[in-house]
Amino acid sequence: MTSDQAGVLWPFITGPGLPPTGAVIGIDQQSGGCFYADPGGWVLDDAIGVTNPNVFVFGKPGRGKSATIKALATRLMPFGYRTLIAGDPKDEYEPLCAELGVEPITVGHGLSARINPLALGPLGQGWADLPAAEARRRVAVVFARWLTLIRGLVGSQRIGEARVPFGPVDEVVVKTALAYLTGHRQGNTVLVETTIPQLWRLLDEPIDELVTECRYATTRQFLDETRLLRDALGQLVSGALAGLFDGPTTIDIDWNAPIQSLSLSRLEALGDEAVGIALTCLNSWSRGMRELAAPGDLRVVVRDESWKQLRLGPEAVKSFDADLRLSRRDGDVQVAVAHKPSDLLTAGDAGSQAVAIAKDLLHLADTHILHGQDPAVADDLHRLLGLSPIEQDLVTSWAMQGKGRALWCVGDQRYKVLTILHEKERRLFQTNERWLDSPARP
Repeated sequence: MTSDQAGVLWPFITGPGLPPTGAVIGIDQQSGGCFYADPGGWVLDDAIGVTNPNVFVFGKPGRGKSATIKALATRLMPFGYRTLIAGDPKDEYEPLCAELGVEPITVGHGLSARINPLALGPLGQGWADLPAAEARRRVAVVFARWLTLIRGLVGSQRIGEARVPFGPVDEVVVKTALAYLTGHRQGNTVLVETTIPQLWRLLDEPIDELVTECRYATTRQFLDETRLLRDALGQLVSGALAGLFDGPTTIDIDWNAPIQSLSLSRLEALGDEAVGIALTCLNSWSRGMRELAAPGDLRVVVRDESWKQLRLGPEAVKSFDADLRLSRRDGDVQVAVAHKPSDLLTAGDAGSQAVAIAKDLLHLADTHILHGQDPAVADDLHRLLGLSPIEQDLVTSWAMQGKGRALWCVGDQRYKVLTILHEKERRLFQTNERWLDSPARP
């Protein structure tokens, strides 16, 4: 048979590999040569067929996901990338931060760290000197980010089994209230930073101008028709957000450091929903901090346990979707981590809007790293990722026989890769290594 026919029956016959640029990850098991990962560079190479730098990493616990991500992040650092861990639920990145001389920022009840997800960010700087057109552009960007966040937070609350809706009327009310709180509506030359509790208080005790501008006949009508919105925000202020994301930001991040990590391990005992809400706030805040990133300021943004945010409902999924869509503009490599592709389907009921949006998230990442999975996941690998039977078998058989083995799907190309770690990296990267030091081991 001819070479173009052979690929149908033997799809893993070695073909042209990826260019040797970026981070050396390990061994390409087909060619026997080194495998290089360069998500940003792949976007610029038309021959590779990658249109965005985002990466989804899937794998059963203990199959080497974290080690591969840490290897990718640290080995891209010599090429100008810095790393931001936008929420570390289990302090997995703490040893790496310590090795690089950076103290992780811990968020939790009783701690001093506060992060305001409604911070203006860099776009709020130098407001008085901005031309009118640039000021309008920045207002549109900042308010869009805030509305996406508020929509996600309100939609995370429940009425029985249903999520609290956030419709066009709620959007007008929130946007108008934010305009008054920041001074934008009054034409201030300097915008005032506001917080979620301040937003809730203004909606709970609305000024006459707010009622009129939102086209309500009376204050009573305003309060009656915004009750769900106000109650949802009130639950966040007094519940999961209390003392964490409800005041001015108190941390000072060194964006020139090689790595920054926002630890959420103190929230783990509060449950997946509280962690998901915290991740939503951190993701929105970190996106705001990157809105004026200088050219060449490249960053690997790791979104660990991303499924916890997606389970907060369709609005939280939309917020995550927005983060992925903006990565190419901001010079970020967004790395989202989950156990298996079907985790995205837990965003809502079968056939729901949340599930439809979550499935589309897979198309916002042209690189998928598939570590070992149980055979029961094989159908999902075909249905959601289009893997052939041979490729499914690699993930459910070969990749399960050793840590660090993964099928790398780069555009429409497939690579059977073994991540290779130095002994020092093994101690820093492997989350299971702590068991080796346990006194309970024989």
